Amino acid sequence: MYRAYAEVVPDAQREPERLAALRQAVLEYKPAQAIARKQKANGLWDANLLAPAASKSYGWSEPGTVYQYRRLIELGWPPGERPFRNADRFLFQLLSRIEPDDPDRAVAQRAQDLLVEFHRAAKSDAGVGRWARRVGREAAACTLARGGHSDDPRVRGTAHTIASNISQYLRSELAAKPFKKAQGKTVLDPLASPPTIFAVEMLAFLPPVQRERAGFIERLGNYFSSPAPRRAFFVLAGKKLLKPLFELLGDPLRSDAQGHVADIPFALYWLELLTRLGLVRQIPSASRVLARLFSECDDQGIWSPKSLRAMPKAISPLTAHYLPLEGPGRSPAQRQTDATLRLALIARLMGLPIEVV
Repeated sequence: MYRAYAEVVPDAQREPERLAALRQAVLEYKPAQAIARKQKANGLWDANLLAPAASKSYGWSEPGTVYQYRRLIELGWPPGERPFRNADRFLFQLLSRIEPDDPDRAVAQRAQDLLVEFHRAAKSDAGVGRWARRVGREAAACTLARGGHSDDPRVRGTAHTIASNISQYLRSELAAKPFKKAQGKTVLDPLASPPTIFAVEMLAFLPPVQRERAGFIERLGNYFSSPAPRRAFFVLAGKKLLKPLFELLGDPLRSDAQGHVADIPFALYWLELLTRLGLVRQIPSASRVLARLFSECDDQGIWSPKSLRAMPKAISPLTAHYLPLEGPGRSPAQRQTDATLRLALIARLMGLPIEVV
């Protein structure tokens, strides 16, 4: 309710007293408070950084810092709250360029500690460390941008560096042929720097960088207009083969000609990011899916697809922080709440008229 009232209802129609009451209710929401209580003194959650959810293959027992931080933001907690301030100190250090081979032993040890869940593997495999530093830096920049630090020069400087690396990749031959063979497997070429979900979300919440890199954003839209390859592949981090969780090799929606998608939560997340980037109308699949979702809304704007018997199920782990915003309940209306909010927010961001009833 708070997100809808604060971000969808026009400013002139909001009552300050009601807004304050809803904001306080969000701060008292028990699932959000439970997340905050799990944070460690160093600002991390569960001694890991990148985990979207528990994963035996990665050794993650619960979501990591960049997901728990953004989860609290999505639940409506203001960025000034203590959990964010505690995490910010660590995340800003991730933007630095310190390396584990620094001659200063204290600095080198700190660089090793910043690898978080990958620090042990990186001791015996420098390639794992390089991969973890790159993805960790993107994840930190994404999280800080989402957390209200869009004007911080450290965030914007990192964003420009990330954008330049991706732009160079998009202009290279690797963009058309990003795979190679290694260890008997198909892997993403270690020289390839495709956009990650962190980079896309980071840019979505950095309007100044979007304006300064307008040509790059347009190329990114062209890139996401091409279907992603369906062949299975691994990410080669040093000698270690990792499943590709964050890398985006083209359009990730995988919609059919009518705009149907299997993963509604991811579609809503992706469409919101593209809307914030000004690309949702440029990418054919995004336009089709969004038109279909809008067509499934009733006269009051409530998302009401036929035969909706359960909450839309997430397939991708990348939306662990994004949906659902409220816990399970008995009301059938809860199946519609999250999608309705996201579609209304997208409409507002697109400048479409919204009638509040």
